[in-house]
Amino acid sequence: MSFLDDQFLLSNETACRLYDMVARLPLIDYHNHLPPRDIAERRVFGNLQEAWLEGDHYKWRAMRWMGEDETLITGNADPWDKFVAWARTVPRTLRNPLYTWTHLELRRYFDIDLLLNEQTAREIWDEANRQLAKMSCVDMMSHFLVVLAGTTDDPADTLQHHARIFKSKMPVRVVPTFRPDRCHNLQNDPAAWNDWISRLETVTKTTITQLDDLLSALAQRHRDFAEHGARASDHGLATIPDATPNETLAAQAVARLKQGEVPTLKAQEALTMVVLHHVGRLNAAAGWAMQLHLGAMRNTNSALYEQLGPDAGGDSIGDDRQGHGLGRLLDGLNRDGNLPRTILYNVNPTQNALFATICGNFQGGGVPGRVQFGSGWWYLDQEDGMRRQIEDLSNMGLLSTFVGMLTDSRSFLSFPRHEVLRRIMCDVVGRDAETGRIPADDVLLGELMRRIAYKNARDYFNLTHDAEFLRIEGTVCG
Repeated sequence: MSFLDDQFLLSNETACRLYDMVARLPLIDYHNHLPPRDIAERRVFGNLQEAWLEGDHYKWRAMRWMGEDETLITGNADPWDKFVAWARTVPRTLRNPLYTWTHLELRRYFDIDLLLNEQTAREIWDEANRQLAKMSCVDMMSHFLVVLAGTTDDPADTLQHHARIFKSKMPVRVVPTFRPDRCHNLQNDPAAWNDWISRLETVTKTTITQLDDLLSALAQRHRDFAEHGARASDHGLATIPDATPNETLAAQAVARLKQGEVPTLKAQEALTMVVLHHVGRLNAAAGWAMQLHLGAMRNTNSALYEQLGPDAGGDSIGDDRQGHGLGRLLDGLNRDGNLPRTILYNVNPTQNALFATICGNFQGGGVPGRVQFGSGWWYLDQEDGMRRQIEDLSNMGLLSTFVGMLTDSRSFLSFPRHEVLRRIMCDVVGRDAETGRIPADDVLLGELMRRIAYKNARDYFNLTHDAEFLRIEGTVCG
């Protein structure tokens, strides 16, 4: 087999046949960090550095690992010099997923099959830039048959770009996702929390002085997000506190924050649980999903954080306990009849079994796979992480209800990650069929692959009730 040939990740004939059945299905990228403004303005990137390296902390980490100066990574160096620094780094990433992703993206977007290095950098730069000049970010999405993209948005965001996107009748449905982490992710910085509260007050035209005001403002924004097509909330935490949603303590946290003081740890945990329960109830009533991204240890490099802020490449896999707080949250919502569709994303591979089995504790409600063990996240959205997630979900749950891949990316060049999961899924199932572990029935297996690649996500997020989505799906699917 040659590098990235047609049988890439497909080790058997059944896998190849199955992949042919799903290769051209549309993509539902239900969780990403794409900038809505870029989409609304149909941004055309000025060069490959803008499209590829801007905001991509995966690549930044590799360049730092190779000792590149920060001016060539996040600084004000010339875009060409930054690209050359990346081209220098790429050959040294062999066996890291970045090497595969880099060349897969060059092939799928630009039909460039050269290996990127310092010697080929100029040729690749010129050809990619030539194509980028004629290609907006919306064109990139359409090229990969993206029918829905779910961005990640703060409750204090005005959603003006989403309104503009909807009015434009673009060839992709773009919806916001409700991310209220700023309510309780305090970073021991009351001033920043109060600045955010001021923004929330402005967008809701309310005054927030106490906990009830905050919860009311969140509910108002939740309705606003729904009007813009939102289908989910998203929450990123190191771990969910093993605490009750104590409103008295949570109210104390809000009061101290309003006074510019840091609340006690117990009060902070109570505020976190009150917000999670509040949003969970809102989601259940609206038919939304609740996404919980758990386990990352963030901003460990304090100097880097002070220089660049969050999401700069200073984060790692954490080792917090996950089971008790997560179980308490799901159980509390379930006992009240308010457990929404929920997707759990794990970033620590040693805790896969915990996540896979806790999902099975809270199924039912007429929704197949109501609580999901989500796809490999962050450091696990590579081949080994994906295969482990598939195996653990298969062994301890029902793979057939899995809602498939997402990019979780800030880059419009990341959509081939869906292809990687589809290929891996077909390879795993094809191998099982060819070794007698499951029936070698292409009809049975083909339906399983189509559901995981597309249909499950469409049904899970209630997209068959979205007229604009159906218009786009009908156009894409012919």
